[in-house]
Amino acid sequence: MRPRHALLAPILLLAGCASTPEPALLSALEAGWEGERVCELLHETPGDRMLRCTFAPGVGHERHYHPPHYGYALSGGTMQITDAGGTREVRLETGSSYRSEGTAWHEVVNVGDTPVIYLIVEEKPDGR
Repeated sequence: MRPRHALLAPILLLAGCASTPEPALLSALEAGWEGERVCELLHETPGDRMLRCTFAPGVGHERHYHPPHYGYALSGGTMQITDAGGTREVRLETGSSYRSEGTAWHEVVNVGDTPVIYLIVEEKPDGR
């Protein structure tokens, strides 16, 4: 059995680094792929919101940002991630999770042959 932190390392790469988002960027909920949203709002409170993001093979998520958030992979797979650090492929394990202090920007695409589905719970620091 691998240590839990070994399973989290690829997902932490997906989370990116903490920073303030670029002003013109869309949130993960608003951003999509080829004009279609990939995340749906499942639940919202004044302090946070829960999204389910689904990526069929070949589907991605245009450049977007995340406030501080927690993520959980319902269905893992292989994602290509581009951010300020460059472009790389990461393998997301089903059932793995991560915590991020926020992502200034990134874009992703499912380069594997299975759907990738994950839940994200984003903080709403302004309470809206």
